[in-house]
Amino acid sequence: MDYALKYRLFPDSQQREQLDWVRDTVRQLYNHSLYRYNRIPETEGTVKQRVTQVRDEIPDLKDWWTDLTNIYSTVLQQAVEQIATNIENLGKLKQKGYSVGSLNWKAPQEYRSFTYRQRGFELDEKSGPNGRGLLTLKKVNGDTIDVPIRLHRPLPDDVDVKHVTVKKDQTGAWYACLNIEEGAPEKPAPDEIDTEDTVGLDLGITNFHDSDGRQISRLDLSSDRERLEREQRKLSRKEHRSNNWEKQRQTVAEVHKRMRQKKLDFKHKVAAFYTSEFDAVFVEDLNVKSLLEDDKNGRNTHEIGWRAFITILKHHGNKRGCHVVEVDPEDTTKECNQCGVKTEKPLWVREHSCPSCGFETDRDYNAALNVWERGLRKLGVVHSEATPAETGTAVDTDAIHEVSASSVVETGSPCLKERTA
Repeated sequence: MDYALKYRLFPDSQQREQLDWVRDTVRQLYNHSLYRYNRIPETEGTVKQRVTQVRDEIPDLKDWWTDLTNIYSTVLQQAVEQIATNIENLGKLKQKGYSVGSLNWKAPQEYRSFTYRQRGFELDEKSGPNGRGLLTLKKVNGDTIDVPIRLHRPLPDDVDVKHVTVKKDQTGAWYACLNIEEGAPEKPAPDEIDTEDTVGLDLGITNFHDSDGRQISRLDLSSDRERLEREQRKLSRKEHRSNNWEKQRQTVAEVHKRMRQKKLDFKHKVAAFYTSEFDAVFVEDLNVKSLLEDDKNGRNTHEIGWRAFITILKHHGNKRGCHVVEVDPEDTTKECNQCGVKTEKPLWVREHSCPSCGFETDRDYNAALNVWERGLRKLGVVHSEATPAETGTAVDTDAIHEVSASSVVETGSPCLKERTA
């Protein structure tokens, strides 16, 4: 299993200039390679083959573009091969219904990272004070530099760092993303999972509900949002591209970054809890794209980040050996968990009260129970609960071991999923 760990870098002023020089030169190479790629006819091969053809031109480029000789070779190769990855990602978005165009050249503010693959870097975790280390990067504008790095969490034992991506964010801070490969724990077989070790999650705007009765309130970012509005108003009053405008732009970027980090921290903590406590977690396969296009609650839907949470949940599930299963979200709120009768509920109605069987509970808890049961069926977990029977119109009561009846209906039978008169 591959995943990345992000650490803060602390380069000095000279190292910042060198890293910026590499970033901008790699950006220019990317733009040149995109130009060359667009001039190659489609008949000469697949996307990957044409990108490889452009990548193989790098040694000849160094003869007249001497700046490339001051950058590590794998960094240059990765920049060119990124074109194929970007085209593949555009294809995936197109399959999902998004309107996409072609790749464009990158402006200086749009290209923010470069990547070392396999070699060209070294990490010394024991150098410096506690929690600090040194990241050595080769051929940064021709020099080998040692950049202090904050190791806020240790690397797992016996793992190799495959790639190092050096990135500058909108605030001007530098980070290193270490891509490592670690063996993923084996997930339990569905027929060996106990239903008590499974849980269903109903993802709501104001809170998350699970089938065990827990309720996780939404992260409160009201104060951060108010500060963001104040800082954005200040930015709008500055002269565009002036020094004061640039300083205020960084302030706005820092507020955005703080809010983003809070939301990611919240999602990671929730995902870590559920994947640690349970063998299987079931969530709704929500069509977030259509929900964001709705003009009723798009802002809150975007801020809560359901799809990002599901992605993080799957990551933690693979990391901890937990099944994460997405189920059909249709009518999970309307359908009664006890009898299956569907009841229309406006958004302001927060209680579920079934007119058929009389089952009453919280609206979101009822939805979480439906998600849980659908997840059990989809994953193939055996439901071991007893199914008592309802009998009607007893004919005789003399027999000790048998009761004659005109009808016998098991609880959970499809017969009970129909509305009663």
